[in-house]
Amino acid sequence: MDHFKALGLKFVAISITVFSIFGIFYDATLYNLFWISLLVTGISYLIGDLFILRKFGNVTASIADFPLAFLSLWILGSLFLAEGIPIVTLSIMVAFFITCCEPFIHGFIQNRFTDGDEREDSRPLNQLQTEFSEETNEYTIKSEEDNEK
Repeated sequence: MDHFKALGLKFVAISITVFSIFGIFYDATLYNLFWISLLVTGISYLIGDLFILRKFGNVTASIADFPLAFLSLWILGSLFLAEGIPIVTLSIMVAFFITCCEPFIHGFIQNRFTDGDEREDSRPLNQLQTEFSEETNEYTIKSEEDNEK
Protein backbone atom coordinates (compact mmCIF):
# COMPACT_ATOMS: atom_id res chain seq x y z
CA MET A 1 0.00 0.00 0.00
CA ASP A 2 2.91 2.34 0.75
CA HIS A 3 4.28 1.76 -2.75
CA PHE A 4 1.01 3.04 -4.21
CA LYS A 5 1.19 6.17 -2.06
CA ALA A 6 4.78 6.83 -3.14
CA LEU A 7 3.95 6.16 -6.79
CA GLY A 8 0.91 8.44 -6.56
CA LEU A 9 2.92 11.25 -5.01
CA LYS A 10 5.65 10.87 -7.62
CA PHE A 11 3.10 10.69 -10.46
CA VAL A 12 1.40 13.89 -9.31
CA ALA A 13 4.71 15.79 -9.14
CA ILE A 14 5.89 14.53 -12.52
CA SER A 15 2.55 14.96 -14.28
CA ILE A 16 2.15 18.56 -13.06
CA THR A 17 5.53 19.51 -14.51
CA VAL A 18 5.06 17.55 -17.74
CA PHE A 19 1.56 18.86 -18.33
CA SER A 20 2.62 22.42 -17.50
CA ILE A 21 5.77 22.75 -19.57
CA PHE A 22 4.91 20.53 -22.53
CA GLY A 23 1.37 21.94 -22.49
CA ILE A 24 2.55 25.56 -22.50
CA PHE A 25 5.32 25.31 -25.08
CA TYR A 26 3.81 22.68 -27.32
CA ASP A 27 0.23 21.87 -28.20
CA ALA A 28 0.42 18.23 -27.12
CA THR A 29 -2.60 16.06 -26.50
CA LEU A 30 -3.51 15.12 -22.93
CA TYR A 31 -3.36 11.46 -23.90
CA ASN A 32 0.29 11.72 -24.96
CA LEU A 33 1.24 13.80 -21.91
CA PHE A 34 -0.47 11.30 -19.61
CA TRP A 35 1.52 8.40 -21.08
CA ILE A 36 4.78 10.33 -20.91
CA SER A 37 4.10 11.15 -17.24
CA LEU A 38 3.15 7.57 -16.42
CA LEU A 39 6.21 6.04 -18.10
CA VAL A 40 8.64 8.58 -16.60
CA THR A 41 7.11 7.89 -13.17
CA GLY A 42 7.58 4.14 -13.57
CA ILE A 43 11.14 4.40 -14.86
CA SER A 44 12.15 6.94 -12.21
CA TYR A 45 10.56 4.95 -9.38
CA LEU A 46 12.12 1.63 -10.35
CA ILE A 47 15.63 2.86 -11.08
CA GLY A 48 15.94 6.00 -8.97
CA ASP A 49 13.92 5.20 -5.86
CA LEU A 50 13.99 1.44 -5.46
CA PHE A 51 17.61 0.93 -6.54
CA ILE A 52 19.72 4.11 -6.26
CA LEU A 53 17.97 5.59 -3.21
CA ARG A 54 18.27 2.38 -1.17
CA LYS A 55 21.90 1.76 -2.12
CA PHE A 56 23.40 5.26 -2.10
CA GLY A 57 21.08 7.64 -0.23
CA ASN A 58 19.07 10.77 -0.87
CA VAL A 59 21.76 13.07 -2.28
CA THR A 60 23.05 10.59 -4.85
CA ALA A 61 19.53 9.60 -5.87
CA SER A 62 18.52 13.24 -6.29
CA ILE A 63 21.56 13.94 -8.45
CA ALA A 64 20.96 10.79 -10.51
CA ASP A 65 17.31 11.69 -11.06
CA PHE A 66 18.18 14.63 -13.33
CA PRO A 67 19.90 12.65 -16.11
CA LEU A 68 17.43 9.81 -15.66
CA ALA A 69 14.43 12.14 -16.06
CA PHE A 70 16.09 14.05 -18.89
CA LEU A 71 16.89 10.94 -20.93
CA SER A 72 13.49 9.36 -20.41
CA LEU A 73 11.67 12.63 -21.26
CA TRP A 74 13.83 13.15 -24.33
CA ILE A 75 13.24 9.64 -25.66
CA LEU A 76 9.54 9.53 -24.81
CA GLY A 77 8.99 13.07 -26.10
CA SER A 78 10.61 12.14 -29.39
CA LEU A 79 8.36 9.09 -29.67
CA PHE A 80 5.04 10.62 -28.60
CA LEU A 81 5.30 14.21 -29.82
CA ALA A 82 5.84 15.73 -33.28
CA GLU A 83 9.29 16.27 -34.73
CA GLY A 84 9.26 20.04 -35.14
CA ILE A 85 9.68 21.10 -31.48
CA PRO A 86 12.83 21.48 -29.38
CA ILE A 87 12.38 18.33 -27.29
CA VAL A 88 15.86 18.61 -25.72
CA THR A 89 15.22 22.07 -24.27
CA LEU A 90 11.81 21.15 -22.92
CA SER A 91 13.19 17.90 -21.48
CA ILE A 92 15.92 19.81 -19.63
CA MET A 93 13.36 22.21 -18.17
CA VAL A 94 11.00 19.44 -17.05
CA ALA A 95 13.88 17.36 -15.64
CA PHE A 96 15.08 20.36 -13.63
CA PHE A 97 11.69 20.88 -11.99
CA ILE A 98 11.26 17.16 -11.36
CA THR A 99 14.69 17.07 -9.72
CA CYS A 100 13.67 19.95 -7.44
CA CYS A 101 10.73 17.86 -6.16
CA GLU A 102 12.65 14.61 -5.75
CA PRO A 103 14.33 15.20 -2.33
CA PHE A 104 10.88 15.60 -0.75
CA ILE A 105 9.63 12.42 -2.38
CA HIS A 106 12.79 10.61 -1.28
CA GLY A 107 12.22 11.77 2.30
CA PHE A 108 8.70 10.33 2.18
CA ILE A 109 9.97 7.05 0.75
CA GLN A 110 12.78 6.74 3.29
CA ASN A 111 10.38 7.32 6.18
CA ARG A 112 7.98 4.67 4.89
CA PHE A 113 10.36 1.95 3.73
CA THR A 114 13.19 1.76 6.26
CA ASP A 115 13.75 -1.64 7.79
CA GLY A 116 12.74 -2.31 11.37
CA ASP A 117 16.36 -2.99 12.37
CA GLU A 118 17.47 0.49 11.33
CA ARG A 119 14.73 2.15 13.35
CA GLU A 120 15.58 0.27 16.54
CA ASP A 121 19.27 1.18 16.49
CA SER A 122 18.83 4.84 15.67
CA ARG A 123 18.27 6.29 19.14
CA PRO A 124 19.03 9.92 19.87
CA LEU A 125 22.18 10.49 21.85
CA ASN A 126 20.32 11.93 24.84
CA GLN A 127 18.53 8.61 25.40
CA LEU A 128 21.64 6.49 25.88
CA GLN A 129 22.40 5.08 29.31
CA THR A 130 25.75 5.01 31.00
CA GLU A 131 26.95 2.99 33.95
CA PHE A 132 28.93 4.36 36.84
CA SER A 133 30.92 2.27 39.26
CA GLU A 134 33.60 2.72 41.82
CA GLU A 135 36.97 2.09 40.40
CA THR A 136 39.54 0.33 42.46
CA ASN A 137 43.20 0.25 41.75
CA GLU A 138 46.30 -0.67 43.72
CA TYR A 139 46.88 2.82 45.03
CA THR A 140 43.45 3.16 46.64
CA ILE A 141 43.65 -0.35 48.13
CA LYS A 142 47.10 0.25 49.64
CA SER A 143 46.16 3.63 51.04
CA GLU A 144 43.09 2.15 52.72
CA GLU A 145 45.24 -0.59 54.28
CA ASP A 146 47.71 1.99 55.56
CA ASN A 147 44.91 4.01 57.11
CA GLU A 148 43.61 0.93 58.96
CA LYS A 149 47.02 0.20 60.56
